[in-house]
Amino acid sequence: MARRLASQIGYRYIDSGAMYRAVTLYALDNGMIDSEGQPDADAIATALPEIKIDFVPQADGTQHTTLNGKDVETEIRRLRVSNAVSPVAAIPQVRKALVAMQQELGRTRGIVMDGRDIGTVVFPDAELKIFVDASAETRAMRRFKELIEKGSQVNYEEVLANVVHRDKIDSTRAESPLRRADDAIALDNSQMTLDEQDAWLLQRFNEKTQH
Repeated sequence: MARRLASQIGYRYIDSGAMYRAVTLYALDNGMIDSEGQPDADAIATALPEIKIDFVPQADGTQHTTLNGKDVETEIRRLRVSNAVSPVAAIPQVRKALVAMQQELGRTRGIVMDGRDIGTVVFPDAELKIFVDASAETRAMRRFKELIEKGSQVNYEEVLANVVHRDKIDSTRAESPLRRADDAIALDNSQMTLDEQDAWLLQRFNEKTQH
């Protein structure tokens, strides 16, 4: 949704969630997360200066996340990373480092950024904030279909459990928890088509910029 709006209005799109997923992938590949899914916060914090994340535009208009120069767009979307990302994202040093990076990316303005703390922590003064929600079952089915289309071998119940688990961790963590900003416009898109939500979002943008 955010990516398509950015394309329509000529802004740059930043996927903040991909940044946390990239750090998580690095931690997994370097033995910083144990068999119980618990991250070694100190080891990850120490490694942060070695973790370089970027977004590389593709010929089809999308962009891929890179980790230390390697395209990891497919890897970071797999359940292996999804199941580990919330505990990593809850580490204060990780959040502070990535928030600073996101704020630097947005310093020139003209961006659309999505994520679980963008309107409350990263850009509390953003000109337009949308808090998008849907039932856990709806979001799980969307993610399930997305993963299947990409060739992942997953089942719906596993994806649903991951969605519910992430919501709980992200909304209760001490460092910049998931919550709706007081000045954010709420959108429940459970029953909306992609075209309907895109039209709704573009209208909100036009209303904001025409005033």
